Amino acid sequence: MASERGNDSTVINMPEPKANGKGKAAMASSTTKVTQPPNPKAAGGYKKGIAIFDFILRLCAIGAALGATATMGTTDQTLPFFTQFFQFQAEYDDFPVFMFFVVANAIVSAYLVLSLPFSIVCIIRPHAAGPRLLLVTLDTVMMALTMAAAAAAASIVYLAHSGNPNANWFPICQQFGDFCQSTSGAVVASFISAALFIILIVLSAFALKRN
Repeated sequence: MASERGNDSTVINMPEPKANGKGKAAMASSTTKVTQPPNPKAAGGYKKGIAIFDFILRLCAIGAALGATATMGTTDQTLPFFTQFFQFQAEYDDFPVFMFFVVANAIVSAYLVLSLPFSIVCIIRPHAAGPRLLLVTLDTVMMALTMAAAAAAASIVYLAHSGNPNANWFPICQQFGDFCQSTSGAVVASFISAALFIILIVLSAFALKRN
């Protein structure tokens, strides 16, 4: 900016505005992305779906555990021939492992029935972490108990089918076919129950995941 008065001249230099800086600031502000908060309705929807599936799986696990308990607990076979001093009979309580199997699966069945109200609470309140954390902890304990009982009983069933020549243990399933068939079915049902527990634990882990 310049102003002249007579022969004297006064020159005033004004700094030019930095248009580029303002332009960059405008561009930076225009390209700023606004992050939307997670939709609680969407998160609650998938958690509610997990809770419903959890409830259905618990009903299936109750059927498997009760079936294993009832089948093993009623296993009994008596051969149609006997001698004057011996009667050939096989019952589940002749084997301590089978008794442990029945008790363990009965405990698991009772737990699954008692866990249904907590599963319903998780359906009504899908964001509640307390009931879900309690379920995943107890499910892990019951899964370990079920797996231990099923594995122990499976070893006895294997010996009943195949025997052990090194220990002079002869297979008995050729004579007690119905007994071996019932015990094998009970072991399979117990393993199914354990597999359902694993799925329940994984579902609970997803439900506890923060969005």
